Amino acid sequence: MIESYRKLWPQRAAAESISTQEELAKYILIELNDELTHPRVRKSKEQKLALALARIEGSDLSESEKTGLTALYKKLESHKAGGC
Repeated sequence: MIESYRKLWPQRAAAESISTQEELAKYILIELNDELTHPRVRKSKEQKLALALARIEGSDLSESEKTGLTALYKKLESHKAGGC
C-alpha cells in the first residue's frame, strides 16, 4: 500500500518518507483530519474521505491498488470515527 500511496501523491515529500504501514496510517489520518489546513478552512472528515476516494478512482493505479487504498481509507476513517 505504501507504494500505491506514493503513486497517488507523487508531489508529497512526506509520502516518500513513509516506510511502514503504521506511518502510512498516520499520514492518512492526518489527511482525513485535514490537520495541515488552517482550522477555519478545514473540510469535514466526510468531505476529505470523498475527495480522497475520488482521487483514487480517477488515478492511474491498478484496480487492485485502487481497491486496497479505498479499503484502507474507509477503514481508517471508520476507525477514527469510532473514537479509537
